[in-house]
Amino acid sequence: MACSHGCGARPETSLVYFIYSLLMGFAALLLTPYWAVKGLRHGKYFSNLGQRLGLSFPTLKKLPMQQPGAIWIHAVSVGEALSGIALCRRLKEAYPDRRLIISTTTLTGQGLARERMPFADAVFYFPLDWAFCVRRALQAVQPSIVVVLETEIWPNFLREAQRRNVPVVFVSGRISDRSFARYKSYLGLFGLFLRPFLGRVLADASAFFMQSERDAERIRALGAPPGRVSVSGNLKYDLELPASTPLADWLGAEAPRRGRSPIIVAGSVVATEEPLALIAFGTLQGEYPKALLVLAPRKPERFEAAAEFIDESHRKFIRRSQLPIPGPSQNGASPGQAVLPDDVTVILLDSIGELASLYRLADGAFVGGSLVPSGGHNILEPAAFGKIPVFGPSMENFAEIASRFTGAGAALQVESPEDAGVAWIELLRDPERMKRMGETARSLVEGSRGATERAFQEICKHLNGVVQRQR
Repeated sequence: MACSHGCGARPETSLVYFIYSLLMGFAALLLTPYWAVKGLRHGKYFSNLGQRLGLSFPTLKKLPMQQPGAIWIHAVSVGEALSGIALCRRLKEAYPDRRLIISTTTLTGQGLARERMPFADAVFYFPLDWAFCVRRALQAVQPSIVVVLETEIWPNFLREAQRRNVPVVFVSGRISDRSFARYKSYLGLFGLFLRPFLGRVLADASAFFMQSERDAERIRALGAPPGRVSVSGNLKYDLELPASTPLADWLGAEAPRRGRSPIIVAGSVVATEEPLALIAFGTLQGEYPKALLVLAPRKPERFEAAAEFIDESHRKFIRRSQLPIPGPSQNGASPGQAVLPDDVTVILLDSIGELASLYRLADGAFVGGSLVPSGGHNILEPAAFGKIPVFGPSMENFAEIASRFTGAGAALQVESPEDAGVAWIELLRDPERMKRMGETARSLVEGSRGATERAFQEICKHLNGVVQRQR
């Protein structure tokens, strides 16, 4: 094998990769009981294990092999998939003869990619990072380029792609404070072994297009070749506002008819955060007894737990799955004869792909993963609709965006669920302030667009063979 620097492979390099793969194997053995329990309880892992092991690619087998090679886009989960929709569509329009293949890691990401990217030729699960899994996936996809959204670094995947002369580019790359601190900790403990290995791994990538200069500095500090690192912006600002869904159409008509106001949408709520969202809503209900909460757990396996928490709070609720309303892929379909009972105060959104369209109706928006130490989630979807994102103290994964929006008076960061409820009350009491903050939020999103086009132009250069790798 020729390495990216044109030198021959050294024996110690292969040994390091062998040790890495061995450690991956040990980790898999340790996690097997956990995966087994999750698989049996929630249907996770087992259904896609064949794809992840590189043994079966049902969606890819249906595609005719054609030249030139495919464009492979990897989006780990929901956030990355959402941010990449515009870029994926742009690439498919520009290269209609190339197959556009989307991979995800999570079940929710898979569902969203299928729902929101029907123009893709196939959607499948990213392989586990063992060489034999990666080789089979690369053989099945036959890519001309791999685009990784954000920064999921898999050593064996990068190595096998480089061996096939397939460029791998990272787009909208970021390294959070938490991740960078963890990297530094590992380097401090195992720097003699880890630093050269990490540098070798990062050298297998063709380009790193990072969200900010801070992210660029961090990836260079970890060993990425400086000449391959640049700043192109954050794809998340280029998110496409979703079309209305039958559920949103129904709720937009039914809530006013029933005198239900305000509507609070609590999105991407994570484990153990459901009761906190209910507490925040309860604070609001003290002044607005006809308020309605749409509670959207982040992961499907939390639907039942969320229902139990709502029941324990002594609130009447209805599951979205119980409403005789077509799903999000059936836009234009009749919503049916669904009625919102007067005693129902919570709608449990036990579905995938409908949250974003509901932000359009929100009088208040809570972005989950933030009232518990989970790192937060993307606030840009409600902001793009001119809604004011309210979130808790844990926003490490979106620290730069959160700081920018709170600094501009376009979002509110609170310390407790009670504070969130009070924040909504104060905004509802002051419509002019609410309107002003919402317009600022929307303007910040609109004024930050452009990362998609920049990434598109760079990807085209690689596809057209005009880019030479730099050290």
